[in-house]
Amino acid sequence: MKTPLTVDKAITRGLLVINLPVTLIMLGIPGITLYLSAEKSMPNWSIVISFLLGFGLAWTYWSFAITKWRIWAFENVRNVHELKKSAIENGLIWTDTKWFNKTEIKSEADKLKWKLLLKKFEKEDDYFEDRSLPIRTRVYFSKFKSTYNFILMLICLFTGLFLLLKSDSYFIGTGLSLVGAYLAYKELKPLLNNAPQLIIDNKGIETSTSNFKSWAEIKHEEVIMEGAGKTTRFYLIYTYNNGSEKLLLDDFNMSPKDIETALRTYRIRYNKYVR
Repeated sequence: MKTPLTVDKAITRGLLVINLPVTLIMLGIPGITLYLSAEKSMPNWSIVISFLLGFGLAWTYWSFAITKWRIWAFENVRNVHELKKSAIENGLIWTDTKWFNKTEIKSEADKLKWKLLLKKFEKEDDYFEDRSLPIRTRVYFSKFKSTYNFILMLICLFTGLFLLLKSDSYFIGTGLSLVGAYLAYKELKPLLNNAPQLIIDNKGIETSTSNFKSWAEIKHEEVIMEGAGKTTRFYLIYTYNNGSEKLLLDDFNMSPKDIETALRTYRIRYNKYVR
């Protein structure tokens, strides 16, 4: 029996055969044109054309390549729901509601294959217990990230003060000082906070903003992504009797992916040993 491909391997291949070439095409054509223009081998107006050409060719490549990857990946991966979610998070495909999906180029054979593969979504994903996880997982604010951001904000603050005292850049200096002071204070709170922000174990979940809830109460627990690019945010969400929780995960010492793995493992352990 053929061993199913893991989600991580399918995503890695997608990043190599789709996102990497798309990036190289989009940036490479304008880059070469800028170099040739600097060498007086091409007119300056060709730079604008190169950006349009690079974007157009990159999008055309994506439109063909994403169809082939999608069929290959969803054909060989067992957990298609997890694969779809991960593919969206990694920028390989769009959510179902996005117009960009209509630009995918599919042959009639591709359309038929995809229609047959959609039946795999009728089954729930299979997950296994991660035996490396302890009895209880505590998640804290990342000291490294908080310290790094705090230092950056202090640099911003002192740069602003320097401009105020040593130059005539009062507007810029004031702006940098105020922004630096505010954000440094904001980063200081998680830096000094040593309490766990999230606790997950065989019995349930507790967060810094919600009291302990047992697995019997919790429903629809998952890690979701909102936004795109620099505005991307990851949240832990779940519902319980008469309420719900949505916890931002970006500043923690455990990655959203590892937190999601922990959620699945402790839910499996609860179903096996506690319930």
